[in-house]
Amino acid sequence: MSIHVVIGAGPVGSATALLLAGRGDEVRLITRRGTGPRHPRIERIAADATDSSSLSTHSAGATAMYQCAQPEYHRWPTDFPPLIQSAISAAETTGAVLVTVGNLYGYGAVDTPITEQHPLHPNSTKGRTRAGLWNAALTAHRAGRIRTAEVRGSDYLGAGANSAFTVMVLPAVRAGKQGLFPCDPDAPHSWTVIDDMARTLVAVADDETAWGRAWHTPTAAPLSVRALAQLVADLAGAPLARVRRMPAAVLWAAGLFDSNAREMREVRYQFDRPLVLDSSTATTTFGIEPTATAVAVQATLDNLSTAERDAAGRS
Repeated sequence: MSIHVVIGAGPVGSATALLLAGRGDEVRLITRRGTGPRHPRIERIAADATDSSSLSTHSAGATAMYQCAQPEYHRWPTDFPPLIQSAISAAETTGAVLVTVGNLYGYGAVDTPITEQHPLHPNSTKGRTRAGLWNAALTAHRAGRIRTAEVRGSDYLGAGANSAFTVMVLPAVRAGKQGLFPCDPDAPHSWTVIDDMARTLVAVADDETAWGRAWHTPTAAPLSVRALAQLVADLAGAPLARVRRMPAAVLWAAGLFDSNAREMREVRYQFDRPLVLDSSTATTTFGIEPTATAVAVQATLDNLSTAERDAAGRS
């Protein structure tokens, strides 16, 4: 049994904490309000993860730290850097290996399947932010101050997944209505499953030969938004999926009132062209096979149904 610190109780942080607790480890789950899943081996701690002194105190004796917290989408450039700097400082103080959750933004626009060997060449503000987080951790690693690695995935599927697809398309298709998507609904796109992200984070933390580099979470073959919508309709017993491209003017107008819609403008390229993740190295190294997309979609739908029942019970 060892102690692991998980920062953030979003879908990935919660899945990681439960995975660690399920195998018998003690988990300290740190969020601002002390929230997160309940489990006998999970200690939910209310603390500010950007306070390096506090984070170091709560991480004392830990084998590994997992930086899974994610600020609000429009606040990435201001709120992400303090998180990583605090985590780096705590990792240096405690000696815990630091494993961070990353994504594909830092690669910029890539025309071929993306491997871990692709250079970081961000073409957006959020991409530069993400690349900066990893470069800061990697610089500390190479200087011998900490031990670190990053695990990257594409847009999420699974319980609690929150992406452009799960927000804009899935609810409409599930209800038998037409879904509007602000990008090309027929471009191939990789979808990473939340539980697979958690499994990869833990595998990387456990293997010292995996440190000092980035890894891609094992991810199934790509599907277009239209094909994924049809899978949702099939599993939900809904009518034939209908997906139409949202006019650019509608997205622009929505951005006047909604920060997420506004931020979507600069990363539309990820859905207007193929975005394919090559995760074969992690599968070969750790033996992690990606969850089937249909299984992930069913988990996404089941989680929505549970949330709706819980909300109805509270009303």
